[in-house]
Amino acid sequence: MATMYDVPVDALIEALAADLDDELDEPDWAPFAKGGVGNELPPEQEDFWATRAASLLRKVADTGPVGVERLSTEYGGSKRGSNRYRVAPDKRADGSKNVIRTILQQLEDAGYVETAEGQGRRITAEGRSLLDDTAGEVLSDLDRPELERYA
Repeated sequence: MATMYDVPVDALIEALAADLDDELDEPDWAPFAKGGVGNELPPEQEDFWATRAASLLRKVADTGPVGVERLSTEYGGSKRGSNRYRVAPDKRADGSKNVIRTILQQLEDAGYVETAEGQGRRITAEGRSLLDDTAGEVLSDLDRPELERYA
């Protein structure tokens, strides 16, 4: 049986986003929310909410239990300093905690993630099953003979 570690990450997240798109509702404010402090504009990607949810589900499964603060750091980026001539190096900026927290709450309502008291969020058996089933589908769709041993 294939696991999430046996398939390429981008293919897994794309397939998982297609599965989660029907289950998660994008809030009314989501098209206007920036991805973090370092961004000037909101994401232009059409299925941003489902893609970020799939990425968060995989990240929680990989590193969980994990909290919103640490996820915000991982989804952050660089923010240009106010230095006009860019002599100083860029500074670090966190990702949007509201987007991450809202998606985690939706994943929790769907039964894929649970709260570990005082530790953050962790994956449930149902969430692990969704990841592994999706990984199996992705593996069967890939045309990569070196990965056939996992199927």
